[in-house]
Amino acid sequence: MFRALQLLIRKEGGGALRPGASAFAHGFSSASAPNSHSQRLAGKVAVITGGASGIGKATAAEFVRNGARVIIADVQDDLGRAAAAELGAARYTRCDVTDEAQVAAAVDLAVELHGRLDVMFNNAGIAGDLSPTPLGSIDMGDFDHVMAVNLRGVVAGVKHAARVMVPRCSGSIICTASTAAVLGGVVAAPVYPVSKAAVAGLVRATAGELARSGVRINAVSPHAVPTPLMMDTMALWYPGMGGEELRRIVEKELNEMVGHVLEAEDIARAVLYLASDDAKYVNGQNLVVDGGFTVNKQLNLLPAAGR
Repeated sequence: MFRALQLLIRKEGGGALRPGASAFAHGFSSASAPNSHSQRLAGKVAVITGGASGIGKATAAEFVRNGARVIIADVQDDLGRAAAAELGAARYTRCDVTDEAQVAAAVDLAVELHGRLDVMFNNAGIAGDLSPTPLGSIDMGDFDHVMAVNLRGVVAGVKHAARVMVPRCSGSIICTASTAAVLGGVVAAPVYPVSKAAVAGLVRATAGELARSGVRINAVSPHAVPTPLMMDTMALWYPGMGGEELRRIVEKELNEMVGHVLEAEDIARAVLYLASDDAKYVNGQNLVVDGGFTVNKQLNLLPAAGR
């Protein structure tokens, strides 16, 4: 594609760039450079729930790297304080998302410290019991607990982000869903997929109202990433297997794309895009980061005769 662009510029400009073409070419080059030092969130303020580890911590680092000031809201106190100290432009606050008052307090802290809230990343989540469970055996206590964190906690985050963003007619809300919300059977237990499907539904249900106030809301759906939560789940599924082998299964066997490994930083960069002005007209969407996993299903056919 870049070669075709060069030929087009040469053809139209006779070897010289037309007015306006240089800016386009420069923008193309900058957007393609993986090590670009652009500050895509310069001056912005973000709250990240579940920001002490995994995808949340990777996103906090990506946000700070791009000029944002970040409130890390989590229940993992030691990890949260360490992450904030490591990042510098970050502050840790304890936040159990099942308690709406604590979610409201995290949002209010951002406004108190920085005068505004530009980005709310509702990322805190739990897996619950992921052992294969038939519908007739669902533990409703486990269901209630998972929904309290994964859905009610996200609703609280959306509610209180909207409370401070709507009056300013500006802001971006991002919620972590999952490929388990997109494709049935990714997880054998139904509770976790239901909670994440509800998150994707929440995004669609609220996008229109928020758009009329200049606020955007989107979801990001990661596939299997070797975060602490994922690795704990793998250890339960494969007791007695070593950590390196479990990681290999997540990185190689559970993912689709050959030659690349899905990492927390990949999800962080997707969230960065949704948080930034680059996505100023992206609203109500679920950005799936899965290497094509959820769009690829081979037919269960018998081998053709003679093969």
